[in-house]
Amino acid sequence: MGGTVSTRVSHRGGGSGRAIVSLMLLAGCLLWGLADAAIAQPLASWNDGPAKRAIVKFVADVTRQGASTFVAPGDRIAVFDNDGTLWSERPMYFQLMFVVDRIRAMAPQHPEWKDREPFKSVLAGDVRAALAGGENAVAEMVAMTHAGMTVDEFEAQVNDWLATARHPRFGRPYTDLVYQPMIELLAYLRENGFKTFIVSGGGVEFMRPWTRKVYGIPPEQVIGSQGKLALETRGGVPVLVKLPQVDLVDDRAGKPIGIQKHIGRRPLAAFGNSDGDLEMLQWTAAAPGPRFVLIVRHTDGEREWAYDRTSSIGTLDKAWDEASARGWTIVDMRRDWKRVYAFQ
Repeated sequence: MGGTVSTRVSHRGGGSGRAIVSLMLLAGCLLWGLADAAIAQPLASWNDGPAKRAIVKFVADVTRQGASTFVAPGDRIAVFDNDGTLWSERPMYFQLMFVVDRIRAMAPQHPEWKDREPFKSVLAGDVRAALAGGENAVAEMVAMTHAGMTVDEFEAQVNDWLATARHPRFGRPYTDLVYQPMIELLAYLRENGFKTFIVSGGGVEFMRPWTRKVYGIPPEQVIGSQGKLALETRGGVPVLVKLPQVDLVDDRAGKPIGIQKHIGRRPLAAFGNSDGDLEMLQWTAAAPGPRFVLIVRHTDGEREWAYDRTSSIGTLDKAWDEASARGWTIVDMRRDWKRVYAFQ
């Protein structure tokens, strides 16, 4: 009788001990889970301010089942400018840096460039003078360095350049100068059922080789300026060849046109940084229902650059005024971002 009682007491004590251990393990798991959640929190490189709160609120509104603001996942389209919105654009657009490097590399095969502008100025190290020729000069430089090769050859040149070229200020690959807060924003939107597109004035063939690796955006979701292409047979193999003629300038009014041609519907959210994005932002905001428009304003001269209305690159003037008047979200880079680049 006593032995039986003793056995029962011992059994209960062991059960109680196991329960305590289990609770302790559970509490530990919860603490680790909270720690992991804190580390993996969305938009970690954003300071808690009006811009971050506006993004989170919009995403919550359009993803909340049963809410009047709910938007089906298939209609959650977000479009992003690239230069100055997803990566830096100073001291000049990075594709233009690529063009300048290509002119220097191709110069031995073009001795006539020594006496012909804008190539003469580029080879003399005076890129500013070369750009004084305006859009015509840029178009000529792009045509001479891009046309005549197959799209595969051009892609190989872009990849080689990105692997070897270094930014003149930071001494790092150009793809290191992507904005970490915007990388987090892209991921945050995709985690909430958005499909993310690039809509840039940059060349589509220049961007497509690397956007998946850098932004998580596949080539088919990249819209940009395009030159005409021709199908030729070279060495018995059909190839697509880049021509010097322009097919689409995906800037200003060309952005909504490019979106309609490529996607076929109006975005739910649009992100830009300059007057070149204004028409895309206006077109997005004009649709009925919930819409989100955001402008990145460059205000950080220490970590990046500070410029807006008077800049010759990425001018933010009319779009800034309209954003202020319409209540669009304006990101102040210095105030709203804990860091600009991942390497910082």
